[in-house]
Amino acid sequence: MKVALDHHYSPRIAEELTGRGIDVITARERAWHIASDEELLTSCMLDERVLVTNNIVDCVVLARQWASEGRRHSGLIFTSDTRYPRTRSHIGRLVEAIEEFCVTHPDGCMDEVHWLT
Repeated sequence: MKVALDHHYSPRIAEELTGRGIDVITARERAWHIASDEELLTSCMLDERVLVTNNIVDCVVLARQWASEGRRHSGLIFTSDTRYPRTRSHIGRLVEAIEEFCVTHPDGCMDEVHWLT
C-alpha cells in the first residue's frame, strides 16, 4: 500500500514510516498542500495512494459525492485529534497505527473509508 499524508501531519511521520519500509509521501513534498480537497484526492488516485487525513468533514462529503457519481478514489484513512493528537509526543503512536494498517491492508483500500484505531 502506498500512503500520502495530508499537510496537517509532521514530515517526521513520513520519515519514520519510510524507515519501516512504508511507501509514503507528504502532501507538501508534492505541493499538494495548496490543492483543493478534490484535487488532492484526484492526485492520490492517480498516484494510487491512500490519503491519511483528519479533514473528516470535507473528505466524507467528497467521498460520498464521488461514490454517487461513480468516481473512484484510492482510499481514505481518518484520524482524530482526540485519539492521535498532532503533537511530537504522539508521533510514535500514529506511526505504529499507520504501519499496522498498511500491514493488514497490503492491497490497499480502494474506495474505502477507514478510521485509524
